Amino acid sequence: MRWRRIRQDISDPNALELWLCGDQIRKGAALNAIQIAELLLSSS
Repeated sequence: MRWRRIRQDISDPNALELWLCGDQIRKGAALNAIQIAELLLSSS
């Protein structure tokens, strides 16, 4: 999985904007990406 940008959506404070690209993505990899995004948001 590759991701280039994760940021808070300027139109909705409870949403994220992200760009992901993956091949044969599995549930575990997708969950990992979400957990990383949550960690990044909680640390800022």
